[in-house]
Amino acid sequence: MRERTYSLILFRDPDDGTYTVKVPALPGLTTQGASLEEAIAMAKDAITLYVEDLIANGEPVPEEAESPEVIRVRVAA
Repeated sequence: MRERTYSLILFRDPDDGTYTVKVPALPGLTTQGASLEEAIAMAKDAITLYVEDLIANGEPVPEEAESPEVIRVRVAA
């Protein structure tokens, strides 16, 4: 088994403190956790399953060449 590295984008819910995680390099992969640690662990498990499924189906596994840049902008709307 080969080791791969992927970036995680984490969104904290201000109301209940849970985290939603997206993996930009793996379309559609979203998971969540009650804490930051749990969300990261869930993401690792989800990535492993996602990649294993791609391999099992003979599909290419996306590689992440560079970490995505995240910026925040404020707009009046």
